[in-house]
Amino acid sequence: QVQLVESGGGSVQPGGSLKLSCAVSKWKWDEHCIAWYRQVSGKEREGVAAIDADGKTTYADSVEGRVSISQDNSPLTVHLEMTNLRSEDSARYYCAIESHGDLGDQGRCKYLIGAWGQGILVTVSP
Repeated sequence: QVQLVESGGGSVQPGGSLKLSCAVSKWKWDEHCIAWYRQVSGKEREGVAAIDADGKTTYADSVEGRVSISQDNSPLTVHLEMTNLRSEDSARYYCAIESHGDLGDQGRCKYLIGAWGQGILVTVSP
């Protein structure tokens, strides 16, 4: 069973930076789309950034220019570097993976997510 474990969340002041990481284990496919999604209580989960096995990326308009997604292949780990954070970036951030490997738009994978991490909290406040 594939496992995704997020790390690096926490509290930061507006304008600050955070780096989230997602360690993926037991992944058996050559292709992947790995994405970071976020959710605020009472709202729909939204895409933030996604990356495929070739390193192509997609970002949500709301984070474009402030966020960078990258990956290490061995072990498979995806990083989300966030800068100039705003209060509206506060949310629970989830790492997700699927095996078709195609990117969608607005920081999402094109196809249905196969596995999710537990999520990690990011709070941006003065």
